[in-house]
Amino acid sequence: MNAPFPALSPALPEIFLVLCGFALLLYGVFRGDRSTRSVGYLAVLALVITARLVIGGADGRAVTFEGLYVVDSFARFMKVLVLLGSAFSILIARGYLERENMKRPEFAVLIVLATFGMLMMISANDLISLYVGLETQSLALYVVAAMRRDNAKSSEAGLKYFLLGALSSGMLLYGASLVYGFSGTTNFDGVARLLMQGNHPSVGLVAGLVFVAAGLAFKVSAVPFHMWTPDVYEGAPTPITAFFAVAPKVAAVALFVRVLVGPFGEMVGEWRQIIYFCSVASMLLGSFAAINQHNIKRLMAYSSIGHIGYALVGLAAGTEEGVRGVLIYMAIYVFMNVGAFAVILSMRQKGRMVEEIADLGGLSRRQPMLAAAMAVFMFSMAGIPPMAGFFGKLYVFLAAIQAQLYVLAVLGVLTSVVGAFYYLRIIKVMYFDQPAPAFDGPVEFEVSAVLTVTGLFTLLFFVFPSPILSAAARAAAALVAG
Repeated sequence: MNAPFPALSPALPEIFLVLCGFALLLYGVFRGDRSTRSVGYLAVLALVITARLVIGGADGRAVTFEGLYVVDSFARFMKVLVLLGSAFSILIARGYLERENMKRPEFAVLIVLATFGMLMMISANDLISLYVGLETQSLALYVVAAMRRDNAKSSEAGLKYFLLGALSSGMLLYGASLVYGFSGTTNFDGVARLLMQGNHPSVGLVAGLVFVAAGLAFKVSAVPFHMWTPDVYEGAPTPITAFFAVAPKVAAVALFVRVLVGPFGEMVGEWRQIIYFCSVASMLLGSFAAINQHNIKRLMAYSSIGHIGYALVGLAAGTEEGVRGVLIYMAIYVFMNVGAFAVILSMRQKGRMVEEIADLGGLSRRQPMLAAAMAVFMFSMAGIPPMAGFFGKLYVFLAAIQAQLYVLAVLGVLTSVVGAFYYLRIIKVMYFDQPAPAFDGPVEFEVSAVLTVTGLFTLLFFVFPSPILSAAARAAAALVAG
């Protein structure tokens, strides 16, 4: 090293965010539970400023910390999505925390620290920094999942997430050790150079890649590594479920794409088989298993598994167009999922949360704007044009067709049709079933604001899609070229 310290400017957003997390932690300690609301708003402000720092960073590709950390257009795109998802999750949680006697400032602090780990994951350029970022995120998420200590389901959700998360970390570490043993390096650029020299990958390196992919598949809850998702989604408090469904999922997908397309891009023939299977299995399970669900949070869990299957269609293509499709899909996924969970958080009757789909009966007659917002999100998740979700699926399916993965694209379309059944069933319940007891009102200001932003984005995406499309194209080109 020519300097006593590495260049810190590429990591300035992460440094700022973690310092804010520590400051908010101290503030919460001294002010106690009275600071819950102010800590939440300050955390949102910190996330917004961090997003501004990410967007305002220098263009091009920057590597620091001795090759452990990389910042490029791909990282910036996914980091902004993660920061948006985290900020939305804190905003919609405020009213819930106050009503359910969970006024604890550590909720927002833990989300900030988990988000810091996600940003590190997205910029990981080495198997070591990948693991450090992943565990930084996971440790905060284990606590958040079991935050409602007086609730058996919440404690069970935290325990299951912890045990299966530990299993996935073990698989990831074992795979990383095999990759190091058979390539001689843990650095992504070093592995890529080794494979680009025309060296045929050894069996040990392929086995290491399989274990790494399995460990990451746990984090994105792709089948057959999905078993924790329905129970954790149902058991965790609803705003925490909303957070799990958005920010960690986006960060894990970003890491999955970076690892496979970056250092192992030359081994696309080997890892495409794994992604192909996970994609098909996730789409099938997500479509069929959700049909018989009566709890809306469990339904959203299987829905998220299906959405990951669609995103993996683009990754299976292994091309720049496929990566672009994944990025567009995840951008749309953030908005429509946050919006749907904002509606779920409004499902209160006589001061208590209700989670049954039947409780939405007749919502269009009692709260027409809430029903209209939910209809927009359900149509989008079903992939019905001109909603944003249609374009997300369109781009990943086009990438699969261009890569001559015709069977995968056809299966994606067919499972979308099956999945549309349970999304349209929710709309049918809201507009045609007998009215259920009215929801408590009014909807909190923060939830209304998030619903407005996410609803307008989902509904009007087709009017002006170029900012997302062009940013995703630049991000995909940067990753493939890098």
